[in-house]
Amino acid sequence: MNMNAMLELQNVTKYYGAFKAVDEVSFSLAAGTICGFLGPNGAGKTTTLRMILDIIKPTSGTITVLGRPSALEVRHRIGYLPEEKGLYKKMKTWSVIAYFATLKGLSRKAAKQRAYELLERYGLKDFAIKPTDALSKGMGQKVQMLAAIAHDPEFVILDEPFSGLDPVNQQVMEEIIRDMTSRNRTVLFSTHVMQHAERLCDRIVLMARGKKIFDGTIPEAKRIIPRRVRIETQDDIAPVRGRSDVLSVRPVDKANGAMQTNGAAQWELQLRENADPQSILQFCFEQRIRLHSFNQSEPTLHEVFVQLVGPEAKEAGFR
Repeated sequence: MNMNAMLELQNVTKYYGAFKAVDEVSFSLAAGTICGFLGPNGAGKTTTLRMILDIIKPTSGTITVLGRPSALEVRHRIGYLPEEKGLYKKMKTWSVIAYFATLKGLSRKAAKQRAYELLERYGLKDFAIKPTDALSKGMGQKVQMLAAIAHDPEFVILDEPFSGLDPVNQQVMEEIIRDMTSRNRTVLFSTHVMQHAERLCDRIVLMARGKKIFDGTIPEAKRIIPRRVRIETQDDIAPVRGRSDVLSVRPVDKANGAMQTNGAAQWELQLRENADPQSILQFCFEQRIRLHSFNQSEPTLHEVFVQLVGPEAKEAGFR
């Protein structure tokens, strides 16, 4: 057991009858980490988060939160935004935030001050005295997020925090998460939308069919798919095909986004892990292969996880 970990799961399994929702999952989180808990809908993410919070019990395995065997023992040090969003509709916006802060130990005076500070910081000061049913869905979700962190928890668990938010409110949610980790808070958030994880996370844990199938940093994840270079030329590329650092060459047609000009063809080259894309460019120059374009790109997290998860990624809303 890692005594310095904010969170540690060891061989955690959960059955519902004969159905295995979570299958021997193990991982740990260090303080100050933003970890994306990723996977298609139905992968077992929410079940795992609820076990971490001791809302439901694992069938087997152990979970340690902030050094304790149950999150309930340290609940005042934890913030939680559930997947099912909702607010007390007739309460004033500031009072909802303050109420949840008092539940976690703040005095009424400190809770009210904290509520107003958060509303001002994240652009909701003008709505402080309005009832929450006057808020848009996006504003309401931000308020619920602020209520979850008003007591300044050390460890924050967010279940699909970006779900249903427009791009502007998504940016604010990302800002809130970054602000927490700038104060060495630890954040674990689930999502099936890769762009948020790509922008925010120090590391990621990927679930599929109840199993953990990847655990590591984003650069480590992107190394799963070979590096790629696209070139466009009218000339013969046989010399490029023969290079030892080129794994494969395939034509890219217009349907796949290639813009072909002057009779030139576009080709995608997959390279070995340690290959230098610039050496391909230099080689083309030396071989007098005239290039209309040369583009190097790394795979997106979406591409990596579609490869890892397979057809289930599309069937279950993974994007």
